[in-house]
Amino acid sequence: MTPRFLGWPGIVRLGLVQTAIGAVVVLMTATLNRVMVVEMALPASLPAALVAWHYAVQLSRPRWGHSSDAGNNRTTWIICGMGVLALGATLAADATVAMPATPGLGIALGILAFAMIGGGVAASGTSLLALMATRVAPERRPAAAAIAWVMMILGIVLTAATAGHVLDPYSPQRLVLVTTSVAGIAFALSLVAVRGIEAGTVPVESEGRPRAAEAPSFLAATRQIWREKLARDFTIFVFFSMLAYSAQELILEPYAGLVFGYTLGQSTQLAAFQHGGVLIGMALIGLGGTLLRGDRTIMMKRCTVFGCVASAMALVGLASAGLLRPALPLPPVVFVLGFANGIFAVSALGLMMSFAGASRHSREGIRMGVWGAAQAAAFAIGGFLGATGLDATRHLIASVPMAFAGVFTLEAGCFLVAAAIALRLGQGGAARPVLSRPALQDVGA
Repeated sequence: MTPRFLGWPGIVRLGLVQTAIGAVVVLMTATLNRVMVVEMALPASLPAALVAWHYAVQLSRPRWGHSSDAGNNRTTWIICGMGVLALGATLAADATVAMPATPGLGIALGILAFAMIGGGVAASGTSLLALMATRVAPERRPAAAAIAWVMMILGIVLTAATAGHVLDPYSPQRLVLVTTSVAGIAFALSLVAVRGIEAGTVPVESEGRPRAAEAPSFLAATRQIWREKLARDFTIFVFFSMLAYSAQELILEPYAGLVFGYTLGQSTQLAAFQHGGVLIGMALIGLGGTLLRGDRTIMMKRCTVFGCVASAMALVGLASAGLLRPALPLPPVVFVLGFANGIFAVSALGLMMSFAGASRHSREGIRMGVWGAAQAAAFAIGGFLGATGLDATRHLIASVPMAFAGVFTLEAGCFLVAAAIALRLGQGGAARPVLSRPALQDVGA
């Protein structure tokens, strides 16, 4: 049978699942964080620990990926994961409301809720990316990666803006109502997005790939994946690159306030420069990767290396801005950092989709799971190390700009290590990705 790939409408429909995930997660990591610390005067370490816990639970991604491989029905896992995510979000709001009156019960419910959130994101997100890896044509993968990222950001922005308006003035009942509504809408949107989409396309099966019935156990499949040099190297690349990518998130706005004297409003507006650069970088790679001729895998690899090196240079510029102020203004540097991050993020995701089918063994789900677990670990460690590293450096160095410069320089070093690893990806006899030749009939599912 002629293999058929998703058309643009189908790719956008899968992007809607990313929108739904982003919409729910932003309430958990931002809104509930703010409510616990400000409105309820709880220790800031409590929401930070819950967010870190939800990342830790996402280390289960390889297991979910293996299940989606074995079941050969990834949409089921997407729907189940989104259901658990929606229920976990609702429970998290209830737990937050309960914390002031009954701290023990509230915290216990919060731990359970954030475990459900992490598990839901792991199951739905891993299965979604595995589905995209097997059903999106190679020449459309850069654009598909850009669409997935942009639509996730869209869900975050729209939910933050809408929920922020509706939650004012704050009340516990309003918090529960808004969270439950967003979770319900996100789940319903996911159901509509994936309905019938997997049945309308046929993944390419390369010679020698085992059927689902012959699939090995989870531990055997994990060992098999880890023996592949390409999968192992890409896991290390994902960890170092995402460590650098996430470490600056929690210290950028404090940097603007402590070193440049920005007000709260000005430092918040600074995020617009960064996210504007991110979106432009993503759009550039998505459009260029679709229009340009040639091997998309090689192009995405080069763009990934460029994005890592450019991000490292931008971080060095960010460190220098504090030492050279006011000669080097902060907003343009932050915009360049966002632009480089956007190029890196979309290229790396496109490369991930390409490498997911790089072996004769059809294990796209577990590969996505292993790489997703590396990303989750990097995000959990990166935010913590960025903040604690800054505290330690400020304790050792009297100059605040120098302390920030030291942390930003270390992050730049992580990006350079990731670039060096990316240069070697696919070398040493690694299998070339399957589906490397565009040929095929589109389905506008």
